[in-house]
Amino acid sequence: MRACKKYFSFFRLRFNMGLQYRMAAVSGAFTQILWGFMECLAFLAFRQADPAAYPMTVSATVSYVWLREAFFSAFRTWQTDGEVFDSIMDGGIAYELCRPVSVYNMWFVKTVAGRISVATLRSIPLLAVACLLPKPFRLSPPAGPVPFMLFVLTLFLGLGVTVAFCMFTYILAFFTISPQGLRMMFTSMVDFLSGAIIPLPFMPDGVRTFLELLPFAGMFNLPLRIYSGDLTGASMLRGIGLQCFWLVTLLLAGKALCRAAEHKVVVQGG
Repeated sequence: MRACKKYFSFFRLRFNMGLQYRMAAVSGAFTQILWGFMECLAFLAFRQADPAAYPMTVSATVSYVWLREAFFSAFRTWQTDGEVFDSIMDGGIAYELCRPVSVYNMWFVKTVAGRISVATLRSIPLLAVACLLPKPFRLSPPAGPVPFMLFVLTLFLGLGVTVAFCMFTYILAFFTISPQGLRMMFTSMVDFLSGAIIPLPFMPDGVRTFLELLPFAGMFNLPLRIYSGDLTGASMLRGIGLQCFWLVTLLLAGKALCRAAEHKVVVQGG
């Protein structure tokens, strides 16, 4: 119980810190509204050009775009905690290791709190505008109460998968001189494989089937498609099962790698 209070304190401090940047969140939401509108136009133009090749309904695609923009701050892998990398690079990690807490758990909780706070500030104005737009640009309501509840569940599970994956960039920084190369590689890979750029249904069938087996499909692809009813039945249950599997796997692997890194820390600065 005492350990939980410690981590809750880390969560609360980072969450409150993130809520201080209100104007930055509003300006970012405005930028994302314009970007989302342009994406909707692009997808609609693609559908008009070749309706037979369009794998999703218009309402499902538009909902996917707006929900992705609304919660983009929670799932973007290039948004990492600079304080963590700074502590590793300048030697401050030595103080972190002296604390009576798990370094992995502390970084995980702080990262989750920071992402939730920013996503909360940005999603409220963005979703409000998306719900007021005329059709076909309007955000559609969820497919039903059950899909909405599963959407919320998979949204938080997807956040856990995203943060668990990002933890590897922190831990691998123990073994490198500079983490910039790792961050660039992971960012470029995950943005494409998770459906952050193009929804996975637009991929060729063979490629899509393979990508849906990877952990990245549980970040954007799964919760956003459940919301609109584009993913149902056995495919949805299989996706949720894979999401839970990858969350547990990434957490266990991350903790094991972190313990190995802690035993061979080389302080580069200080």
